[in-house]
Amino acid sequence: MTLPDIQTEHRVKGVDHAAFPTFDPAATVRFYRDTLKFPVVHSICAAGWGPEDHPDFIHFFFDIGNDDRIAFFYYFGMPKPNTEPAKGDVYARFGADVPDFFVNSRHLAIHVDSEEDLLEYRRRLDASEWPCEMQVQHETIESIYTHDPNGYMVELTRALRPVTPQEDLDAELTIEALCEVASGPDPSLDKLLTRKAELIVDRAAQWEAVTK
Repeated sequence: MTLPDIQTEHRVKGVDHAAFPTFDPAATVRFYRDTLKFPVVHSICAAGWGPEDHPDFIHFFFDIGNDDRIAFFYYFGMPKPNTEPAKGDVYARFGADVPDFFVNSRHLAIHVDSEEDLLEYRRRLDASEWPCEMQVQHETIESIYTHDPNGYMVELTRALRPVTPQEDLDAELTIEALCEVASGPDPSLDKLLTRKAELIVDRAAQWEAVTK
């Protein structure tokens, strides 16, 4: 294959985001935002989602530079799996009783620029041993999903629109509310949204000043 052919075939633009589950969102925020100084840039609050039954969850993202992100899922009411003996990462120690949605929350998302590119990768997958398993539009992106030969979930994704500065501010409030609620008794999405509403009221003047 010649170099021009390779350039034509290669349409991806690096990692959009890598995603992992977390059982301690407050510590996760302290590590990535407060210690490493990766800003919170997006969050999704979901009352269930996907092709199987889900608990309520939040999916939140940190900016790691070059328009790349690292993201985490926190599932309300999801008990921490038994991970004894304590060797390897949490993914490697999952048991058969752990739901698929939780296992699949750890995945690699690869960015493409356009709908044309996304559909081209779907065509390539559907013609292979690893066809597209799901195509979904959610919030600001459209994605296709499959599993690689090793069983890892891979996502190819395109932006439907830019994320606005107002949404970045909303993410900051969402994550602050999450840290408070998840550190207390019986965390739930309802409690998170209630606390977030309180923070919005408390900081309405500051929000208006920043967005002008």
